[in-house]
Amino acid sequence: MAKKNFPLRIDPKVFEAIEKWAADEFRSINGHIEFLLRESAIKAGRLPKKDMDKEK
Repeated sequence: MAKKNFPLRIDPKVFEAIEKWAADEFRSINGHIEFLLRESAIKAGRLPKKDMDKEK
């Protein structure tokens, strides 16, 4: 699956928090943002977990 690119404007303080969090989890900032969005979408029922398991 090809990934989509898009610009993201983010508050500098939020960026700093995500940057530190990503480093703690040994992820890139982009990878961590994608991880957080995916987890949130699954939790909200917007993205079925079983579909994500197939992509791994």
